[in-house]
Amino acid sequence: MVFARDTEANLSAAVDLVNTARRRDGRDAMSTVADLGAFYERWGYSVRHDGDEAELRDVRAARDQVAHLWDVERDEAAHLVNAILRESDAVPFLTRHDALDWHLHATVPDAPLATVILVETAMGVVDVIRSDEYERMRRCAGEDCRAVLVDLSRNRSRRFCEVNNCGNRAHVAAYRARHRDA
Repeated sequence: MVFARDTEANLSAAVDLVNTARRRDGRDAMSTVADLGAFYERWGYSVRHDGDEAELRDVRAARDQVAHLWDVERDEAAHLVNAILRESDAVPFLTRHDALDWHLHATVPDAPLATVILVETAMGVVDVIRSDEYERMRRCAGEDCRAVLVDLSRNRSRRFCEVNNCGNRAHVAAYRARHRDA
């Protein structure tokens, strides 16, 4: 484990959210209230969930803010994270609930889901920045892929996203090239 369990979960959820708009098939996987509900369940959120069009619109706007963190360098990311935390009135506190041991939350229990996503992403990126590990926040190395990833491997070797099957596509292409040249 590179970071604390909740940090890794927050970063992975952020990657999943950003990549809902970066699928190779062109489908936005955050286009319906049902998509939002599936995302909420998949990441085990235990906060307010209105499940309506307004919440979907707000989460999609949060997705754009989160995605911008992959477009900037570390110092600019620090400014963006500080702005998110400031604008959300984030106050970190330790909590445990459900089957989870102590971890950080930083929003009031009835905060809108989009705010929770922004703050939890910001809290995860705080750890990445202060650990001087910002190079772990990458874009997929797949040909013509715009997806993002956070390399949580020990040896910093992850290059491909999971959403578009880019690693498998690259391996198949390399295999075919080796056999074509042989």
